[in-house]
Amino acid sequence: MGNVLLEQKTEEDLWLAYKKTRDPKIRETFIKQYAPLVKYVAGKVAVGMPHNVEFDDLVGFGTFGLLDAIEKFDPEKNVKFKTYAVTRIRGAIFDELRSIDWVPRSVRQKTKELEETIGSLEAQLGRTATDQEIAQALGMTEDEFLKTMMRISGTSILSLNDVWFSGDENDKVSIGESIEAPSSLNPDIIVEKDEIRRIIIEAINELPDKEKKVLVLYYYEDLTLKEIGQVLEVTESRVSQLHTKAILRLRAKLTNIRKGIM
Repeated sequence: MGNVLLEQKTEEDLWLAYKKTRDPKIRETFIKQYAPLVKYVAGKVAVGMPHNVEFDDLVGFGTFGLLDAIEKFDPEKNVKFKTYAVTRIRGAIFDELRSIDWVPRSVRQKTKELEETIGSLEAQLGRTATDQEIAQALGMTEDEFLKTMMRISGTSILSLNDVWFSGDENDKVSIGESIEAPSSLNPDIIVEKDEIRRIIIEAINELPDKEKKVLVLYYYEDLTLKEIGQVLEVTESRVSQLHTKAILRLRAKLTNIRKGIM
């Protein structure tokens, strides 16, 4: 198939042709076409990452995800390639980050401590805890609590993409995916997955309004933290704090639920 022919075909035709022939020229076309998507996803992941993580490395990790998506994409399921690829690209980046273990141990311990404190406090109160209540439970001033939030905010982006439920390879649901594309991700989702997604969405709905907005704007509307700051009329660092708090709260809530249902 010459390049002229390639250009005349619609993307849908190309996918169907690629599925049958695995023509390397078509694959090359897809790689070129979707390379900017890898950069875009890597750029979103790079927000708030510590300086020891290079943007180019993230792009490199993400490219593996794109190649994987091209190989595994099924054009006959009614999911857009872009939606499918974003999930694969992000997944590949986080898998690599996890394997190089880039989060300092002290930060990881602090995150776990905060998550557990928020979890038990909110279970006890039966409602969302205020910053003051959380700080008190941690034996900190409110100011120290917010400073701690800033310190761990670079790692919390990772937490939302951690897999909350995983059976075999196809049963993974990350919290991020549940916010991202509740209906379009995988048309033949099993009942159990739906149930977990429902629980996650319910837990998100119970978050304080601003925190909920940050999550939806970041994961669903795809805005950057800076853009969210403009929408909510707060500083970027405040958005970062809200984001971290939302995730800690969400993870704590889901851990409580999980203990109860699984």
